[in-house]
Amino acid sequence: MRVRFGAGGRNVRGGRREGGGLIDGFLIERRAESDYQGALAALAYVVSPEPVLGPELLALSRAVADRYAGSLADVLQLAVPPRNGRAESRPSPDPLPPPAPPEAGSWERYGQGPAFLRALAEGGAPRAVWTALPGPHWPDEIARAVAATLASGRGALVVVPDGRAAARVDTALTGLLGKGRHTLLTADSGPEKRYGQWLAVRRGSVRAVVGTRAAMFAPVADLGLVVVWDDGDSSHSDDNAPFPHVREVLELRAAHGGCGFLLGGTSCTVEAAQLVETGWALPLSADRERLRSAAPLVRTVGDGELARDGAARSARLPSLAWQTVRDGLRTGPVLVQVPRRGYAPRLACERCRTPARCRHCAGPLGAPDQQDLDCAWCGRAETSWHCESCGSFRLRAQIVGARRTAEELGRAFPAVPVRTSGRDHILDAVPGVPALVVSTPGAEPVADGGYAAALLLDGWAMLGRPDLRAGEEALRRWTSAASLVRGQSEGGTVVIVAEPTLRAVQALVRWDPAGYARRELAERAELGFPPVSRMASVTGPAEALAAFLAAAELPPQAQILGPVPVPAAEPGRPRRAWDAPPGESWERALVRVEPGRGAALAAALKTAQAARMAKGGGEPVRIRIDPPDIG
Repeated sequence: MRVRFGAGGRNVRGGRREGGGLIDGFLIERRAESDYQGALAALAYVVSPEPVLGPELLALSRAVADRYAGSLADVLQLAVPPRNGRAESRPSPDPLPPPAPPEAGSWERYGQGPAFLRALAEGGAPRAVWTALPGPHWPDEIARAVAATLASGRGALVVVPDGRAAARVDTALTGLLGKGRHTLLTADSGPEKRYGQWLAVRRGSVRAVVGTRAAMFAPVADLGLVVVWDDGDSSHSDDNAPFPHVREVLELRAAHGGCGFLLGGTSCTVEAAQLVETGWALPLSADRERLRSAAPLVRTVGDGELARDGAARSARLPSLAWQTVRDGLRTGPVLVQVPRRGYAPRLACERCRTPARCRHCAGPLGAPDQQDLDCAWCGRAETSWHCESCGSFRLRAQIVGARRTAEELGRAFPAVPVRTSGRDHILDAVPGVPALVVSTPGAEPVADGGYAAALLLDGWAMLGRPDLRAGEEALRRWTSAASLVRGQSEGGTVVIVAEPTLRAVQALVRWDPAGYARRELAERAELGFPPVSRMASVTGPAEALAAFLAAAELPPQAQILGPVPVPAAEPGRPRRAWDAPPGESWERALVRVEPGRGAALAAALKTAQAARMAKGGGEPVRIRIDPPDIG
């Protein structure tokens, strides 16, 4: 619908609309009486009779707004796509009858896998954190879980990080169920096609959805299962207010709708480990014997070996890696993963590599002016740092030097084609013939028959990120790349260039991401880090930020860390909501509360923001609950 607001009226995003005009809205209810005592304005007109905002989607949007201290209007802009009249005028196809329950297939490799599928097919709502075996089978396994849910007469929703993963699940579902039973919702579709597909889902014509981040709000009828794949991928966190995360939204849908929940990946996030630790979900994994057969052999090259290796000093390629590449090229392609440009170094003990942390809040220490140490969280200076583990007073920072990897490998293996996959040009797949494939993390193409070997170079560049999640993210990137390599039984080998004693490296060698996540969760509980505690990031100009924090009625024992300066957006990159505008000085404060106080923190910040906006004017203050990067 559309309604006319007078001069200075407030639009649906909370901003001022000078001069009045028509604004869009949703008609969700008709009442005979109103609790508003003033004069009511008439609706200008109803744009469409299509009921795009039903009670379930509205309730979900309200819950997300409360969870992230945001406004309902902002959530609805993410949940309901822009209207397209031509798509709306076309009828959606008739729904197909439920399919027969699928065979367990490769789910037989997991101890509770067949039982999980049976529970879905029988109308149950099991919740599982699934540590997938390496290899190419995960799209088919997701497709079978969706098929089992459809067999019960219910709908299913699958959210993956990017279009390449969505295409793999789409292909698996089409091969298992044929066409017409599911739809693909990604950014690659044009506005008309995407809106038509979304309407088919809302009308109940299609009961299964596969898509990227925006699909987390898809109005699937009789939802029986929600699936999120690779929840640690940054693509699952929305960059638009109120910055919801796919995993959290699907948890809300599973809890409020009583449907099944499947969180899967070749790695394991700390949040996934917490779901298992609290009993909200059960673990779903294979035994060690099957894992050893499916995973490649992982070998390490540490700094001590690099210092003694002449080949590594001259070509940045250790002898072990050189030999692995040469052997792998005899039978197939070899993957070389290099760190993404822009990873900033984190300071650590020169002797034992323990990260340098603040004694006050345990935040990461850095040296912005290359001299004095400051905490990136609370901003306090550190003048007498020493390592708590070994007592050393010396720090080190790893320098990233991977920009010329493709050129160096081309010179080292002149008879072998070298292909690159990265931000500017991402390959979806490569043939299973001898070749060198140099890729940045997350852009690795799938090789036909799997890679014969893989090199994971410059491990310190990822482990050295100034982020609480540096180790977890590095392990996720490594397992994602190594999962594309043939299993150990087929001769697949992975060489990682990183210190072998580091916990993340050892987790890769043992292929135990779940164990790593459990240990990280225990340590964060001791230090009061998320996700055990809850944290919010509040960003804005210094005076506006100070006034906002002073006015907010924060929960008891809330701890304010900072504020610290916020850097402006990097040149050439679009400015994010939490970046300082060019030429302006912004600051950020972190607000941390004890476990169980997260809802109170979100409510307090939301109330303070609403009161501030009701006064009008003023400089912006941005709120982000559970920020993915607090480094």
